[in-house]
Amino acid sequence: MTDRRSFVRMAIVGAAGILVAACDRISQSAWGPNVLGKAEGLNRRVQALLSPSSSMAREYGEADISPVFHPNGTTMPGTPAYQALLANGFRDYRLQVDGLVRRPARLSIDELQRLDVCTQITRHDCVEGWSAIGKWRGTRLSAVLDHVGVDPRARFVVFHCFDEMEQDTPYYESIDLTEARHPQTLLAFALNDKPLPVPNGAPLRLRIGRQLGYKQAKYLARIELVSSFEDIGDGQGGYWEDQGYEWYAGI
Repeated sequence: MTDRRSFVRMAIVGAAGILVAACDRISQSAWGPNVLGKAEGLNRRVQALLSPSSSMAREYGEADISPVFHPNGTTMPGTPAYQALLANGFRDYRLQVDGLVRRPARLSIDELQRLDVCTQITRHDCVEGWSAIGKWRGTRLSAVLDHVGVDPRARFVVFHCFDEMEQDTPYYESIDLTEARHPQTLLAFALNDKPLPVPNGAPLRLRIGRQLGYKQAKYLARIELVSSFEDIGDGQGGYWEDQGYEWYAGI
């Protein structure tokens, strides 16, 4: 049964890769958005069957940690705000948490460390085809949500980042509240027992063990609770999703 489930998951990931490769061309057509929307809905339903909200990403031992953990995406944000924080060792860094919350907050790394901190050794799977296993230490996102108090109207958690993909286009990503409250969803500030390196997202990044690498937003500046994506980016829930990638990138 386990082998069969693994095979099906691999088949879905492979099909997702094919879809991603073709999505730019499809999304430019008149009928593309409708087709991609239906395919995305089907993908979410299949993923929900294979990876229910209670399922856990595999965790590994110390001996499994990869000797090198390659960075994905941006490796050095050039924005003035990030460079100023980097210059003083992130002492002035504060994570802004707002939107549909009862108690908006600006949290330092020290304040985050006083919430629900845990360590996990999980695998990072990149859509480009590589993977690496790392030891992450961070604050459970669920603890941050409890700290600020989530408004009942909120449905999604949006992560706004310091790095820009294009001029004046900061990277952003999002997940739903179920994924946000999963016990393995972390705001990570350490990798392999050291402060998070800049290429890997310092001072704070998102870790979702059950989804592909482009969902793991780095260089977190702000977390926003929203009821929809209508007024964010192009309305698809993430920078790459706005280019045609799938919003749910389960593995």
